Amino acid sequence: MLGRPRLARWWPLLWSTALAALLLGPGLGLGYVVRNDMVWVPDLALRPDFFGLGTGLPRAVPSDAVVAALDLVLPGMLLQKAALLGALVASGSGAARLLPEGWLAAQTVVATLAVWNPFVVERLLIGHWPVLLGYAVLPWVVLASRAWRANGRLPAVLPLLLVVGSLSAGAGIVTGLLLLALVASRGSVRRSAVAVALVAAANAPWLVSGLLHAPAARSDAAGAAVFALGDPGSLPGPVAALALGGIWNDEVVPSSQEGVLGWAFVAMVVLLAGFGARTWWRHAERRERTALAGCWVLGYGLAVLTWAFPDAVGTLAETLPGGGLLRDGARWLVLCAPLTLTLAGHGAAALFRMLADAPVPRVTAALVLAVLPVTLMPDAALGVGGRVEARDYPAAYAEARAALVGDGAPGDVLLLPLSAYRQPAWAGGTKMLDPAGRYLPRDYVASDELVVSGRVVAGEDPRVVEAAAALAAGSPEARAEALAGLGIGWVATTAPGGPDVAGRALVDATGLRLVRIESASAPPPAPPPAPGSWIAAMVLAWLAFAGVLALGPSVAVRRVRRGAQEVSAR
Repeated sequence: MLGRPRLARWWPLLWSTALAALLLGPGLGLGYVVRNDMVWVPDLALRPDFFGLGTGLPRAVPSDAVVAALDLVLPGMLLQKAALLGALVASGSGAARLLPEGWLAAQTVVATLAVWNPFVVERLLIGHWPVLLGYAVLPWVVLASRAWRANGRLPAVLPLLLVVGSLSAGAGIVTGLLLLALVASRGSVRRSAVAVALVAAANAPWLVSGLLHAPAARSDAAGAAVFALGDPGSLPGPVAALALGGIWNDEVVPSSQEGVLGWAFVAMVVLLAGFGARTWWRHAERRERTALAGCWVLGYGLAVLTWAFPDAVGTLAETLPGGGLLRDGARWLVLCAPLTLTLAGHGAAALFRMLADAPVPRVTAALVLAVLPVTLMPDAALGVGGRVEARDYPAAYAEARAALVGDGAPGDVLLLPLSAYRQPAWAGGTKMLDPAGRYLPRDYVASDELVVSGRVVAGEDPRVVEAAAALAAGSPEARAEALAGLGIGWVATTAPGGPDVAGRALVDATGLRLVRIESASAPPPAPPPAPGSWIAAMVLAWLAFAGVLALGPSVAVRRVRRGAQEVSAR
């Protein structure tokens, strides 16, 4: 059995694992969690679009390429479980370590709050798994930054944290901002330069690709109102944001957070944070105080800005390339998480100290407070009431993949109907991005236009506009000819309502029909290649990204060798 010191050391990890398993529930079973923007497949094939060379904005760069590389050695099903479970466990155990050693009860409370809060549950339901990984690395970035400031040596784990925290543009910006706020200073030019270089290299794939796509990187202004910080139920957005809630999509807000329990959850977080603020401010290092407080103000301010002034944010997104990153107001609340969790932990510790001589035993108080977030959001348990569930793909998907693998005909796949989301019967009607694009081993063209609460948010991919024009032709044969001219060689229809396109059906099953376009005039041409300058730029970006990933093991090996040399010299 574990002794008390070892139990204290491992308890936050064990507790976080139990909470993560309770939260994910049936999502940890056999199959794939596919809902909203989270679409995992058995074998995600590497393709040019995943490297940032497609015609659309790099929304899934570098995450898709990283997953495609990793599932060469680990099945996609296990990789998804590892990503989801790992994100939750790392967030809880990391948040606990932000508190001093010996604060076991307070560490338990903060671990619960880190795993069980509206931000985590809502991002899980909407499928933003790279955002969850970025959220999970933040407390570890704080810990690594403490070590870097203390001994002046780059922690070997920090490059890996930056890579994991930069799998999407929004997550990469947050991770980079936090690190720079914690370590960059005029007093240490070398450390600042290294930090800036690491952040730039870790974000290079999506950043360089975004710059290459700058002419198409302006977003529909209507999206600002759609994606702004939301009002869950009776809670105004700025109030919900204090407890890291307020996502724009009402469909993914736990019902418990829309009424009295939602107000109680916010009150719990605010009271704990307020109770611990003075103690934390008095004992925390000055640099960390300034950095965490600054990040909180920035994150909360950006979120509330989208709520209060959506038209201004929309104008910015419409005129400034990349300005669309600001639209999802609640996503910026992740910048608030390190300070919110740290203050809550100090508040819990202060409360336990006050109860030292009270008639209520501290153990009882600690247990009540540790499970209070779960009690106030009970519908998050067991896969958020079964909404996070693992499912199997129909056999037709594997059949279509085999058909494409065995056919050397050129051309990309067009996904029909030309709408972004599906609600297939095989997934119980769960809303999701069309999974055929990722399941099939070719580059694909899919609609990036969104319809939220009846409001249409236009996409940015010019190739989708061209495909829509081709589909407007008057006959299936004319549509096939027009699509072939765009480099489309295949059409995959995964829901009713898609227009007919002439060709040979290789798969014709319920839920998936795969048609090979056979142009009467000529075979479909190969899709237009990316310019050579784009390829060169992206090669350099990916080399920088890989360099960050390789830096950590290199630093660790050098330190082990140096330690061995010092021992032998004694």
